[in-house]
Amino acid sequence: MKMLNVTINGITTKVREGTTVMEAAAELGIDIPALCYLKGVNEVGSCRICVVEVKGARTLQASCVLPVSEGMEVQTESPSVVTARKEILKLILANHPNDCLTCNKAGECKLQEYAYRYGVKFEEHQGKRKELGIDTSNPYIYRDNDKCILCGRCVSMCAKVPERSVLAFGNRGFETTVIADNNKTMGESDCVSCARCISVCPVGALMDSRAMNIGRIWELQRENVKCAACESGCDFELIKKNGKVVAVRALAAGEGRPLCLKGRLTVDLTYNDNPKAPLVKKDGEFVEATWAEALGLEKILGKM
Repeated sequence: MKMLNVTINGITTKVREGTTVMEAAAELGIDIPALCYLKGVNEVGSCRICVVEVKGARTLQASCVLPVSEGMEVQTESPSVVTARKEILKLILANHPNDCLTCNKAGECKLQEYAYRYGVKFEEHQGKRKELGIDTSNPYIYRDNDKCILCGRCVSMCAKVPERSVLAFGNRGFETTVIADNNKTMGESDCVSCARCISVCPVGALMDSRAMNIGRIWELQRENVKCAACESGCDFELIKKNGKVVAVRALAAGEGRPLCLKGRLTVDLTYNDNPKAPLVKKDGEFVEATWAEALGLEKILGKM
């Protein structure tokens, strides 16, 4: 594999050909902010928060999709880069709810993290705002489109499992939003509540309903476990408070690991000290079910 020389923030290193500037920076321990980027899933360079200054280039470049070239010189925090990032953050915050104090994503929200990093605050303005409301029609997925920053992560992640592909971009321009099955509610759509979308959302637009309002993230402890419902071994996170497991969250699924509601419920039943009753969709409505029914064990148990 051909190796290329690149200098980032004055540090020269060698990286493999095909490596992006963002990946090269990460190898040097340099963190470049990103909202839309998700390796192997969403590599489109649309949020522009990851822009860097490349010597000889006429404009700032999106580092997540820019491959390194021989002798490239990059600045990740130059005055022009910082100014651009601040302006992008201001535009996002101009159409974002100002409820960080009560948002369940506080403490792990990427938008909040970058706003703090670059000292960007909410500003009052008279411009138009989106008012799309909150969708709680699916008991497993809390969806707040007013907080959506249109990064596209959820859309790309949902499409990774071809038979799902529930989420997509709808409308144009300022009216662009993420829709489910031609603008249905999550409960009405063909969503199977696998939580892939939730696991990659960088803000509070998509949340696990059952893992909300249990405490602030800094009050909780987390432990990674693997699901044993099938051979995929999907990754989940146990959320603990005062030594007890109070919730379960799905973590981003890699290739070949589709995530599913059955797995999430299996982990919940196995580890949660007080699991909530499972709900299954029947005739378009979510109804309470037995654990055996929710986990597909009725036929097996009936033969025992």
